[in-house]
Amino acid sequence: MPTISQFFGILIRMYFDDHAPPHFHAIYGNEEAVLAVDTLAVVEGHLPRRALSLVLEWASLHRAELRDNWSRAERHEPLKPVPPLDA
Repeated sequence: MPTISQFFGILIRMYFDDHAPPHFHAIYGNEEAVLAVDTLAVVEGHLPRRALSLVLEWASLHRAELRDNWSRAERHEPLKPVPPLDA
């Protein structure tokens, strides 16, 4: 379960051999949400409103890197770290 970014207590992960469509996992404490890369819609789970807002802001800035990492994961290549959201 590679962590590709971390900010404000939020972990962003992508998994090898995960199902389509392209998505990432955002974990904050005991909460987890799965977000689609293309639409940034929550497709599963839940995050507190403030954490979700931060994840959406981060993901909108790094959508190209998320798409690239999804392709890398499909090919079983190492994932690249994505810069965190700045304070």
